[in-house]
Amino acid sequence: MNPVRPRPGRASTRRTVLAGVLALAVAGGTAGAPPVAAAAGPPVAVGRASPPDGAALSAALRGLPAPHTTAALVRVGSRDGSWHGSAGVRDLESGRPAVPGGRFRAGSVTKVFVAAAVLQLAGEGRIDLGAPVRSYLPELIPAGYGAVTVRQLLNHTHGIPAAGEGPGTPEEAYARRFEARDPREAVRRGVAQRPEFAPGTRQKYHNMGYTVAGLLIERVTGDSYERQITRRIIRPLGLRDTYLPGDGVRIRGPHNRGYQTLRTGAGAAAELRDVTLWHPSDGWAAGDLISTTGDLERFLVALFRGRVVRGPLLEEMFTLPRVPDHTTCAPAAFGAGLSVVRLGGREVWGKSGGRYGYGTLVAADRELSRTLVLSVNATDAKSARRNPVSDGVAFAAFGAPEPPVPGGCPAPAALR
Repeated sequence: MNPVRPRPGRASTRRTVLAGVLALAVAGGTAGAPPVAAAAGPPVAVGRASPPDGAALSAALRGLPAPHTTAALVRVGSRDGSWHGSAGVRDLESGRPAVPGGRFRAGSVTKVFVAAAVLQLAGEGRIDLGAPVRSYLPELIPAGYGAVTVRQLLNHTHGIPAAGEGPGTPEEAYARRFEARDPREAVRRGVAQRPEFAPGTRQKYHNMGYTVAGLLIERVTGDSYERQITRRIIRPLGLRDTYLPGDGVRIRGPHNRGYQTLRTGAGAAAELRDVTLWHPSDGWAAGDLISTTGDLERFLVALFRGRVVRGPLLEEMFTLPRVPDHTTCAPAAFGAGLSVVRLGGREVWGKSGGRYGYGTLVAADRELSRTLVLSVNATDAKSARRNPVSDGVAFAAFGAPEPPVPGGCPAPAALR
């Protein structure tokens, strides 16, 4: 495959005043990517002034496509108004403007849907959150992990290593992008390793707990995880542009192309490759959802209002285990499906997601006074490096981040 040759694009945004709330999404990006032609775009046209800060949001989207991001789609809402924006290009070859309502790979935002489905099943008495996972999947979870509970799968305190979650580098992943992977085999490889820590004593974020959770949904319902999420969440909420792709490598319907920075040989220069086509089984129940900013906004608001998970079980999503992070020793930041950060002096709850070529974030405060959904076509969406468009939009929506709380524990080695 030949590397993509970028062409200039243009940015466009629009602002509307609506009653109700919207949501926004963000994701990571990269530094040092190959050059992409940037375009300042025309002046932003806005309606009458109302929250959110449209000027700051518009500024965060200017200059796309750029080396780190080829397109961005944004929805921000408050009780007094909303702001929608898009910037960048649909694809680098044609340079056509980004599709404002385009579908995208939502990555780990999938985990919020899966956590909600498990909590629904708990409300129906079909799953006990405090029960050992082994009691549901005895042939898959060995006795060495017999103390791991369902709740610990959802809040990342299970201690099962991430072994078997896929290739380690973007180049390796790209070479195997069309391979179908068996989630059971990934779990078998994980549980064949020693625990990283005793269950319930630390928190470490990765995909393994939600791969097991997807298999748990299938075991207790006798149905596929995909059909259960569709029947329980997607269809009742009218999420018409949201689906779980199964074995499909394409994104159905209008969408913006995704690109990834790759080095395809020893000493080769970095170049962008189109990564839009990708087999979703490497994420499966931890990351294969395809959606739009509008649908994720609808889902976020319904979830926070108790229309998806009802009663005390909803609090599982907003409850942090009182354990340290395994790597940093900072306080745990993940509940069941959701995580929390302080921005602009308030707690903001949500979930980010990264797939190659696509980064997503949904976020809101508990009172839904401000919501955010952002999709960025980041050229290194699974990198730990920060994406300036994502940061700019998130800070414009919620305010600046507060200094992290320092950790207070030694980080232990894996259990012997």
